[in-house]
Amino acid sequence: MNSKLKLIRDLSVEELADYLKANDFPSFRAKQIMDWLWKKNVGSFQEMKNVGKGLQLFLDEHFSINKISIKDQQISKDKTIKCAFEVDKKSVVEGVLIPTSKRTTACISSQVGCSLACTFCATGRLKLLRNLTAGEIYDQVFHLKNEANHRYQKSLSNIVYMGMGEPLLNYKNVLSSIDWICSDDGLGMSPKRITVSTAGISKMIKKLGDDEVKFNLALSLHAASDEKRNKIMEINESNDLESLRDALQYFYEKTNSRVTFEYIIFDGFNDEISDARELADFAKCVPCKINIIEYNPIDGEPFKQAKSEKVDQFASFLEERNMIVNVRRSRGKDIDAACGQLANKNKAISIDERRLKQ
Repeated sequence: MNSKLKLIRDLSVEELADYLKANDFPSFRAKQIMDWLWKKNVGSFQEMKNVGKGLQLFLDEHFSINKISIKDQQISKDKTIKCAFEVDKKSVVEGVLIPTSKRTTACISSQVGCSLACTFCATGRLKLLRNLTAGEIYDQVFHLKNEANHRYQKSLSNIVYMGMGEPLLNYKNVLSSIDWICSDDGLGMSPKRITVSTAGISKMIKKLGDDEVKFNLALSLHAASDEKRNKIMEINESNDLESLRDALQYFYEKTNSRVTFEYIIFDGFNDEISDARELADFAKCVPCKINIIEYNPIDGEPFKQAKSEKVDQFASFLEERNMIVNVRRSRGKDIDAACGQLANKNKAISIDERRLKQ
């Protein structure tokens, strides 16, 4: 990609219309161009059949679409699909399609790598290389939506920003991508079908409240004491549970939207009833539901999956306190597509393997 070219999908319809008008092209062409870019998701200006050859050449000289491409694709025995998306000549991100009997979910990435280094997450071992653009995020959804339609004859029902990266550290592009996903000029999905998951950045959670977002918020909690959370999530040292509680209450007051707490349960670390009691006490801060998530081991880390009886006891303790609890069983483990496993592990899809060996 020529670095001097503008990224056309970073422009609004109005900005593109003004640019076209200033260069002696009809401003109404902007709406047609955006339709090709977003609703039809084309990868070249030559595919825009109704804008004229002259405008196609002009766009080619001044803009780039920066559309992602498929580097590799794997299908799990449980029908989960993991896609490696090449976002430039040296970077790959992963997205996952998770089909179940009740829903079909796209799990997408927001950054190339991650800066948070949570100890239980394979993605945290990768360096943060850059933020994804709104268009690159949208492309993942568009591709996984097509896979759901063509391979399984199902509509995409849900989107979760739970792949590689911390979404709230790419705030502008994440919200822009959601705007296009929900727009009638894009995919036309309801924001209530979208969940953004954060490791917990208090000031940005408050910003979501100020912006009165309509999508769902999930907090990757995993421990409800600062002592334990500090051990597994470095971000907690600068965004402790007290600040997160305050931010979540602010978010709820502004949006009236129930929060989801994600809790990966580890054997011998956070699986005792005392841990469940701490979680119940913290979760009372806002209306919520709790997703208890099965841990997916990664190479070189000491954590193990909690025993099933401990998980059942943990969930029962919360349910007895009138909390909404779901125990999430992992899917796509055989292709490293499950929660916490996205790290370009397969050599066929790894562009910079040196990062994976650090």
